[in-house]
Amino acid sequence: MSKTLTTRGRPRDSEIDEAVLAAARGHLASHGFAGMSLGAIAREAGTTRQALYRRWPTKQALAESAIAAIADDSPPPTPVFDPFADLIAELEDFRTGISRPGRLSLVGAMLQASNDPDVVLRYRSRMIAPRRARLRAILQRGIDAGLLDPGADLAVAVTMLTGSWYARCLAGDAEPDDWPKRTAELVWRALARER
Repeated sequence: MSKTLTTRGRPRDSEIDEAVLAAARGHLASHGFAGMSLGAIAREAGTTRQALYRRWPTKQALAESAIAAIADDSPPPTPVFDPFADLIAELEDFRTGISRPGRLSLVGAMLQASNDPDVVLRYRSRMIAPRRARLRAILQRGIDAGLLDPGADLAVAVTMLTGSWYARCLAGDAEPDDWPKRTAELVWRALARER
């Protein structure tokens, strides 16, 4: 005799999930983790706090899911195995991603001292670390091809590549149309084998 398993309650509504995650991303970007209000998120998503808690039992769980949803939405650029061209493509992809609504303010929100350390760790591991690893790998390919100095400080170079975008935004400078190419050229020249 076989047993049929039944689940209690209604099945989850994926539209509510998406609405809650979108609202959570907006609240994280606007208020940071400490200022994130589950009641306000539930209202904005058109659901109840109880429905929210059934899906995410804690504020931390919701914040981590919201971050994970951001990280999964686009694959990295396909390498063409020309390190310089790959560097430009990676910076173009970075610019596209960070220019989406709420992304830059989410970066600032993650710097707040009041953030939950696990949420910050999730953000760094899902959003920051993969980009930095790809940039470093591209520069390492430049070294391996004999185009860049084997003693080049890749840790500083990687920080300069994306950090120049944040510094420009903080200064209020207009975005140059050719920012990816100009930034790649500047760092590439600084790391070149023969200057």
